[in-house]
Amino acid sequence: MKQSQNAVFRVDITQIEGDGDFPCPQCGVVISPDDKTEAVYKIIDTKVKKQNLEELVILCNKCESKIRLVGFVPVDQ
Repeated sequence: MKQSQNAVFRVDITQIEGDGDFPCPQCGVVISPDDKTEAVYKIIDTKVKKQNLEELVILCNKCESKIRLVGFVPVDQ
């Protein structure tokens, strides 16, 4: 049975400097939160806890790696 080459990476967004752009940990393509086209990545899952975004899982369209974005700051009510 062939194993998948697609990796899963965890990226803490609190460690990202600048405008929020970061390279894919697998292939290096730049992923930008401002990209609304889904040309580079697409959102495949979201985890919300008490109306706060806890985790966002995206798929890199170039290498098909899954990237779990964590470190979202809770919104005070």
